[in-house]
Amino acid sequence: MAGFSRCSVASTAAKTPTSAAATFSYLIRALSPSFSSSSSTFDPETDLNRGCPGVGKGTYASRLSNLLGVPHIATGDLVRDELASSGPLSSQLKEIVNQGKLVSDEIIIDLLSKRLEKGEAKGESGFILDGFPRTVRQAEILEGVTDIDLVINLKLREEALLAKCLGRRICSECGGNYNVASIDIKAENGSPGMYMAPLPPPPECASKLITRPDDTEEIVKKRLRVYQTMTQPVEDFYRSRGKLVEFDLPGGILESWPKLLRALNLEDHDDKQSAAA
Repeated sequence: MAGFSRCSVASTAAKTPTSAAATFSYLIRALSPSFSSSSSTFDPETDLNRGCPGVGKGTYASRLSNLLGVPHIATGDLVRDELASSGPLSSQLKEIVNQGKLVSDEIIIDLLSKRLEKGEAKGESGFILDGFPRTVRQAEILEGVTDIDLVINLKLREEALLAKCLGRRICSECGGNYNVASIDIKAENGSPGMYMAPLPPPPECASKLITRPDDTEEIVKKRLRVYQTMTQPVEDFYRSRGKLVEFDLPGGILESWPKLLRALNLEDHDDKQSAAA
């Protein structure tokens, strides 16, 4: 079974706070997939952005964001933006980071709620939430904050995920992400074949590529197992509400994108955008 990644898609902005509960001043901590049941914190660098490693959730979330004209919100980015600002949580976050501690769920959801409130004030018609929630408790809290219309599970075969992760490269100078893996899985035993072309760097980055230290087969397999186990209850949560769309990626972006749009009934949006371009 392949690992999952989620993008929560809402067509309405955040609910207007009507009580102290809606201001997110007291949210209960929930658990990150990569921590044991005794933990109550998570690291946005390692947990918020990874999701199921290699599935490409950020790429598809960005494309859907552009197509629908709504913001793509990644909670890890909210943390980094707050750290770089002079906002009310900046000092607290810097102290947490300097002490080598992990950022709590309360802070993450506080940042998210403020971002949704700002979007509502600006007249944003919706949002795409990338890689969050990660637990049923977070999903329950989010349900009280905003109306989630649809949750997309992007699924990719494990052998393809492994190849993608082992092929990932980062430019040590500009930080660009590339992939040197050429994935060509032959059809057999009733399973369809799959081809995913590499994403090579531009000439100026080719000699500066580095590999992430955690992109090893052992670590990736472990991350997949943990992710699958810890996120299954969240999938069941949204499935029981009739909001879960599960989509098996058939290949690379060129092959998968139009099929994903068909699965989401968004072909008309893409046609209109192409006509306007």
